[in-house]
Amino acid sequence: MNGGPSARAQLDPVTVQVLGNYFMSIAEEMGARLIRSSYSSNIKERADCSAALFDRDGNVIAQADHIPMHMGSMLGIVRAIKARYGESGVRPGDMFVTNDPYSGGGTHLPDITVAAPVFYEGELVGFAANIAHHSDVGGRVPGSNSGDSTSIYQEGLRIPLVRLVSEGRLQTEILDFILLNSRLPREREGDIQAQIAANRVGVERLQEACRRYGVATVTGAMVGLLDYAERRIRLAIEKVPDGTYTFTDYMDDDGITDEPIPITVTVRVQGDSIHLDFTGSGRHAGGAINIVRTALEATVYFALKAALDPDIPANGGYHRAIRITAPEGTIVNAVPPAAVAGRTDTAQRIVDTVLGALAQAIPDRIPAACHSAMSAVMFAGFDAEGANYFVYPETIGGGFGARPSKDGMDGVQVHVTNSSNLPVEALELEYPLLIEHYGLIPDSGGPGRWRGGLGIRRDIRILGRDVEFSSHADRQKFAPWGLEGGMPAKAGRFVINPGTPQERRLASGKVSHVRLAPGDVLSAQTPGGGGFGDPLEREPERVAQDVLERKVSVRAAREVYGVVVDAEGRLDLEATARLRQELRGARNQQAGFFPSV
Repeated sequence: MNGGPSARAQLDPVTVQVLGNYFMSIAEEMGARLIRSSYSSNIKERADCSAALFDRDGNVIAQADHIPMHMGSMLGIVRAIKARYGESGVRPGDMFVTNDPYSGGGTHLPDITVAAPVFYEGELVGFAANIAHHSDVGGRVPGSNSGDSTSIYQEGLRIPLVRLVSEGRLQTEILDFILLNSRLPREREGDIQAQIAANRVGVERLQEACRRYGVATVTGAMVGLLDYAERRIRLAIEKVPDGTYTFTDYMDDDGITDEPIPITVTVRVQGDSIHLDFTGSGRHAGGAINIVRTALEATVYFALKAALDPDIPANGGYHRAIRITAPEGTIVNAVPPAAVAGRTDTAQRIVDTVLGALAQAIPDRIPAACHSAMSAVMFAGFDAEGANYFVYPETIGGGFGARPSKDGMDGVQVHVTNSSNLPVEALELEYPLLIEHYGLIPDSGGPGRWRGGLGIRRDIRILGRDVEFSSHADRQKFAPWGLEGGMPAKAGRFVINPGTPQERRLASGKVSHVRLAPGDVLSAQTPGGGGFGDPLEREPERVAQDVLERKVSVRAAREVYGVVVDAEGRLDLEATARLRQELRGARNQQAGFFPSV
């Protein structure tokens, strides 16, 4: 941190920890204010938003436990503000807004970031910032978030970094420009006002900290927290065996062609530093699954924190020990005008790729592949009376990969996203849609000694008038992989009118402008998580319990796990022992029967 004596104050560890918790509480209160004040269901119900505090140089000091990917949208915001306005051009009461991935303010256009400087007695202390996923910011597709756009110019309004609030006064002409470019201007106004209110909380609370502890102590604690996080990550890296570990996974397609796109990483560990090189990853995707550099960085920071030391404070200090190489013009480091709306599917695959490489070094710490797809669905149209236009966005969870000592979790969000589901009651109240089925998918988790988590099926019936459907999703062709002999999970899919003569499966998870008529049903079926270990080593009692809970079918119990059990969970241990012996013999004669990574 630059600055005067306040930035160099040396503090005892207890004071640093106390203020670290204080900073985190500020970020959490900002997030709570944003959720409670917002207008759209995507924020007030699904909590698709994040909040954070930064020091005066733009280092993350505290991020609330919301959505890790959003950190990519805020990593460059302070540097962008200073580059455009200079520190002398930033004043108390100001707030700045942007959503542009290519100018340090976002990772895709629906994510709008609002940042506010925090001054105390004339000194710039830090910044409060938040980000919210807005249901529509214009573009060719309602929801501004389909996977098959081919240019960022198709994806909606690009907001350059501008001053939204000037010394406490809202710049209405800026707000009007944003509202005019959305299909849902009232929602946008309510959500942006909520973002402004959340930042005001952050500013006030950080100023209160300065009054209570003094600026020197507050800024000194920021320095101490960053240094502490760096020490923690370096200690964690030192426990990983030195070496080079390479792994490749694939995106199903880009929504434009059917060709898979590789994501390759080479992880080099030496002492207390780590280098991730994504050379070998595919070139720009034709569709909207490219990610910008800040999104890649946020993804890598999450993956390493989760794998090496989940308790490291969520600040920018531990970033110092991590070096990232990513050639420009590739899917993992996009340049304009590459489309990026569906970037989170690629980020999820990057996490699996990094974990796949680390599994070679620390196999006792790494889970099998998770569902690792957004399975994002967007429905748009008019209500039954034709009076009100709506856009309903949803990201549907799936299975968590089985872990070295326990099963994967069922029906959860994973990795860089952490949004809630939209409750059925709220959905049906706000939109002309009916949920006909919502539950876990039996046999979708990858078999193993430890079973992968189950995917979700959510069937949505259209009421009233025609609806336009768009999506971005993955893991519908390349299923989540298993580890140490564990088997892959079931892949996801989108099906229209399942179980009827009109049933048809969408060829890709990345589509737009799909017309659904009243009475049609869209069935979103998400992937499970991969299995860990040999399925024939799973305790028969666990398999019987899975059958009883309808997580595993009687047939799969017999054919995959070698367990003889009826639908009520009654177990035949003698028959199980004989069957497992037969299956082991068959496996020994058929190489690759149990795939592993």
